[in-house]
Amino acid sequence: MKMLQNKIDFALVFEVKNANPNGDPLGGNRPRTTSDGLGEVSDVCLKRKIRNRFQAMGHEIFVQSDDNNVDGLNSLSERFNSFLATLSKDEQKSKETISAKACEKWLDVRTFGQVFAFKKAKDTPEVSLGVRGPVTIQSAFSVEPVIIESIQITKSVNSEPTETGKKSSDTMGMKHRVSKGVYVTYGSISPQLAEKTGFSETDAAILKEALRTIFDGDESSARPSGSMRVLKLIWFTHNSKYGQYPSFKVHSSVKVAKDGTVTVESLEGLQPEILE
Repeated sequence: MKMLQNKIDFALVFEVKNANPNGDPLGGNRPRTTSDGLGEVSDVCLKRKIRNRFQAMGHEIFVQSDDNNVDGLNSLSERFNSFLATLSKDEQKSKETISAKACEKWLDVRTFGQVFAFKKAKDTPEVSLGVRGPVTIQSAFSVEPVIIESIQITKSVNSEPTETGKKSSDTMGMKHRVSKGVYVTYGSISPQLAEKTGFSETDAAILKEALRTIFDGDESSARPSGSMRVLKLIWFTHNSKYGQYPSFKVHSSVKVAKDGTVTVESLEGLQPEILE
């Protein structure tokens, strides 16, 4: 595969309607917001969705979610030690070899990087190494403050048996959602770091498609089907490894209105690809 030769910047614009895009466990699972009232979706949440898309597209990933576990290994430690066991004794002694083999095996490792710090297992050594990935992505923030609606829900089912044999008491709960919001996130791909992990132009194309379809298969009770959708993916491919412009200038050229309309200010010599 051809290694990535050109720096890439991108912006992802998406819309939320009557959904909880990223609940805050420290805030009763209310949608995340900043101190200014802007809606927020963390970079960790976005990477989880990208990893799920990688997996759905048929690629191996290291950080698997519980509901998308495909290898039967229940922890990162088990998965990594199982991988280590496939290497020769000489290969297990070389951090460079372990890193290269891990990047070759798992797409999310060569994309985002990974810290491998796991205890010694049977027939495998203790390993502590870090892989720095070429792809960085920021948290997404809404264009303007969001309105969070909270509704009380009733669980009216017979959850537990009772001594009288009658239906158990109803239980009450709360459900929170963003009524409507337009969010934007930005990211970059470094060719210099891509060389170290083996991230290729083919991998960049896979990431582009994963971003474009990031909410496919992401439905849940908090995010009903159709409640979140990508409006635009703006993809900038520079003409060199170091890029014609710094990332902040490229990202700042993308202007998003509160209704989701996207305009891109012209940067000489850098033509964006705009995907629906």
